[in-house]
Amino acid sequence: MPETTADAPAFNAFSAHCPSRRLLDTIGDKWASLTIAALGVHGELRYSQLASTIEGVSQKMLTQTLRNLERDGIVDRRVTPTVPIRVDYSLTELGRSLLAVVCALKDWAEVHMPQVDAARAAYDAAARP
Repeated sequence: MPETTADAPAFNAFSAHCPSRRLLDTIGDKWASLTIAALGVHGELRYSQLASTIEGVSQKMLTQTLRNLERDGIVDRRVTPTVPIRVDYSLTELGRSLLAVVCALKDWAEVHMPQVDAARAAYDAAARP
């Protein structure tokens, strides 16, 4: 647990009422993690570019995810007043500080998926009556 300083209080995500749990809910979501990773790999992207990069995300979920990440200061939304209006998304400094963690988790999942599939198959086979 981090030390409490005059500038930053200590948080304990194991505590039921800790506000850091809401942040973990946001960044622990698969769409949020994939959005952060996509922006980290590709840099600034438009909405349509994000939607095509993250296959399977619905318009509603991508919009909600971007709003949540923007609200938490992880993603920046920049509007350029052109015709039509151009909207670009990028990681903030705070978002970039999270990028290594998110990409490590994504990479771990990709590397270890065969072992997870094998474990699931063994569990399912043993759980059948």
